[in-house]
Amino acid sequence: MNSLFIWGVGTLLVVAYIWHFTRQPAWHIRGLVYALIHVMYRLRFLGRSNIPSRGPALVVCNHVSFVDALVMGGGSPRPLRFLMDKPIYESKRLNWLFRMVGAIPVESDRSDPGNVRRALDEVSRALRNGDIVMLFPEGRLTPDGETHTFRRGLDLILRRDPVPVIPAALSGLWGSWTSHAHGRALSRWPRRFRARVALYFGEPIAPGQATRQLLEQQVLELKRQADEWGDNHPSESES
Repeated sequence: MNSLFIWGVGTLLVVAYIWHFTRQPAWHIRGLVYALIHVMYRLRFLGRSNIPSRGPALVVCNHVSFVDALVMGGGSPRPLRFLMDKPIYESKRLNWLFRMVGAIPVESDRSDPGNVRRALDEVSRALRNGDIVMLFPEGRLTPDGETHTFRRGLDLILRRDPVPVIPAALSGLWGSWTSHAHGRALSRWPRRFRARVALYFGEPIAPGQATRQLLEQQVLELKRQADEWGDNHPSESES
């Protein structure tokens, strides 16, 4: 195993990400992403039917690793538009890719005055266009495997755009080379393959009923349920 292997895996992640979110025929795109993540992990999906078949929605999830978006994209029955950190979005090598997939950059007003308003306007346009917007309200990868306090920016989105909100939780990616479990993510070679990973989608919360505190509680409960699946259960997928 060497750096070429790690680079190859990273390239596959980026390619899969692009193919999934360019809205090509669903059977081709979702099949590709679904197959890729099943090669990488032993997966359990639960509650995918909670994603509405049409219309706008917001999905919120805990943030564990740099492949969270790939697993979320493969697990969702519809394309997701991700809210992401502006410094990553503006990467010289990857910015054109993030533009292609419709990612929405966000940065604090302290660093970029007016950016939060512009990001919220773009989220509103996406939701009013009937898209599903996905965000990690912790605002960063977990440093210790636990789910941390959701940031107040979520309140702004909930007030501006009363749409159904689906809580979600990821389990099993903490400890991977794409997490901060053993130092900075992506700074070492992979040590394990085919890890068991669970993605649970909760029941939608009606428009106007979701709060930041309620969503944080529900994501924590979904994560607890996903964690209970544990390493002693067989790989499986449920709708």
